[in-house]
Amino acid sequence: MEEGYTLGLKSEVTSDLKKEVIAFANSEGGNIYIGIKDDGRLIGVENVTKEMERISNMIWDGIKPDLSSYISVELVEKEGFLLIKVAVLRGPRRPYHLSDKGMKPSGVYVRLGVTSALATEESIREMIKESDGTAFDKSRSLNQDLTFEYANHYFAESNLKYEESNKRTLKLINKEGYYTNAALLLSDQCEHSIKCAVYEGTGKTKFKARQEFFGSILKQMNDAYQYISLNNNLNSTLEGLRRVDYPDYPDYAIREALLNTIVHRDYDYSGSTLVNIFSDRIEFVSIGGLVGGITMTDIMRGVSQSRNTIIANIFYRLELIESYGTGIQRIIESYEDCNEKPTFIPGPTSFVAVLPNRNKTGGVQFDSKLSHEDNVLRMLQEKGEITRRDVEALLSCSQYPAIGALNNLLAQQKIVKVGSARATKYVLAD
Repeated sequence: MEEGYTLGLKSEVTSDLKKEVIAFANSEGGNIYIGIKDDGRLIGVENVTKEMERISNMIWDGIKPDLSSYISVELVEKEGFLLIKVAVLRGPRRPYHLSDKGMKPSGVYVRLGVTSALATEESIREMIKESDGTAFDKSRSLNQDLTFEYANHYFAESNLKYEESNKRTLKLINKEGYYTNAALLLSDQCEHSIKCAVYEGTGKTKFKARQEFFGSILKQMNDAYQYISLNNNLNSTLEGLRRVDYPDYPDYAIREALLNTIVHRDYDYSGSTLVNIFSDRIEFVSIGGLVGGITMTDIMRGVSQSRNTIIANIFYRLELIESYGTGIQRIIESYEDCNEKPTFIPGPTSFVAVLPNRNKTGGVQFDSKLSHEDNVLRMLQEKGEITRRDVEALLSCSQYPAIGALNNLLAQQKIVKVGSARATKYVLAD
């Protein structure tokens, strides 16, 4: 009898037996015979009953998740020697690991040839995915040493309990007592980040500033939002005696775009969520394309299929999102009175939401040699249609001079008014 991929030999019961059992359970199963030397020589086992009980206790206390249903410990006799046979089946809740080590490479073993070896972090992740399914936030977290200082504070401010029983209800802890990846994302140990960058002009040739945010995704959300807000410049106009501040980007659009990148990104990828701020736009780059089976047409119609259902539910409970499938619609609505509209660019492994700067005129610059009306006509020739806000931005004026210039052009029948109220636009006359 020789050791092999599915056969292990041990002369006596030692604590290393747990490693052997784990290796077989994480691989294709196999049998371990105790009372046989490595060279195949039979020596038998003394105090068989005591040793069998010891093995059962060792497996029960020293291996997680519970593997007892997939192991049998029995007495066998061979050539007059009493042996113990430990039959191990391939377990359904891989990776199995040493209780005192956790699901780390130091506690997980697999069978490699005739030996039991430590598993790599990548192989552990693959076993988790195979056992728990493909949904990232529902799978067991590789890191079980989690703290929730920021999340505790955030939940308390939202008047939501965040005790262990609540974590189980929210599916941050599974039935076996393991933290899920949803818990990892909310924890202070979250492995992902948000990178924000401010660029000079409309390209990426020159940085003005950059910042990376770590910690719980709740903390990243708040920190990134504050950073973007600091770079959301105000365009001040006078309406009568009152000064009106008109930010480059609707606050609601920033909020929704940021939340979408956090809630719906694919966390199976280790890369950071990106927020790129240019002079004419903000790009929110979320890792992971559209969920399988969902098209951009579906998205625009309000159809939603969340990739991270646990995280989406928690954000809903925290009143950060109102309901599934409304975020993009609300972003579009916040630009209702603007000629420039947000755009959404799905890719195989990314999704980009682009918010245009409402106070920019799409590259059309004011020419001081021309009248206000001629400047407006030049912008119309360039853009095809404009709004009153476009005129205000071009002329750097309040609504009244802008309305005056538009009314003059209307009276001269050089332009035509289309739509009404907030949907009003202006086009060149035929």
